[in-house]
Amino acid sequence: MDKATYVRFETPESLEKKILEFVENSYRNGKIKKGTNEVIKTIENGTSKLVVISEDVNPPEVVYFIPKLCEERKVPFAYVKRKGDLGSKVGIGSAASISIVEYGKNEELYKQITSEISEISK
Repeated sequence: MDKATYVRFETPESLEKKILEFVENSYRNGKIKKGTNEVIKTIENGTSKLVVISEDVNPPEVVYFIPKLCEERKVPFAYVKRKGDLGSKVGIGSAASISIVEYGKNEELYKQITSEISEISK
């Protein structure tokens, strides 16, 4: 199983930069959940505003079902290339996936990101 099994669309580099900035701002000023189990809980209980998944997760089974769950629950999701980049924005070495539960005062950036995601994920 490779990343192609769970990566549903290509995230442009410009959008990835915005996503990583948004993740860092949400980590500092809002509330995020790290780790696959915590991410799944936020999707299932309806508190997730945005899920970010790393493309270089090994084994891919760790995050394989997250995109499908997001689609079923209508939770926006996006990808970043490296789990190290995602982890560094939330104070850990690497992160396979994170869920933003509260984004603080970043509503404008949130709207911009989710709008771009809906365009590229069609």
